[in-house]
Amino acid sequence: MQWNLSAKASAASARRAALKMRIAKALGTVVSTVKDPSLGSVKLLFVQYMDENGETLPEYEVAADLVGAGIGEWVLISIGSAARKVSGYEDRSLDAAVVGIIDTVNLGSRSLYSKKDAG
Repeated sequence: MQWNLSAKASAASARRAALKMRIAKALGTVVSTVKDPSLGSVKLLFVQYMDENGETLPEYEVAADLVGAGIGEWVLISIGSAARKVSGYEDRSLDAAVVGIIDTVNLGSRSLYSKKDAG
């Protein structure tokens, strides 16, 4: 079977594959009572990716929360095999992990996000 993807979807997929860490906003939690045993105690977050202007993108991910992030927080997402590099998670079935809670994002002289101002 051959799959045909639109040029836009292909470009987005290629861009995502090239990035190993992205910024996202935690939107909610995901509960799964039946899952791979290696994920038994892992909290899962539903996150939405952000662009360089601080706007949400139409891209979502379920990521293992390794740092105790809360709903509404901006977080760092590690993607692919890099998500399994965290000590204690090397043998878990992870492709995306929340590895940091963001305090500020600055681009040049422009402040894109400040946790202090957001909440």
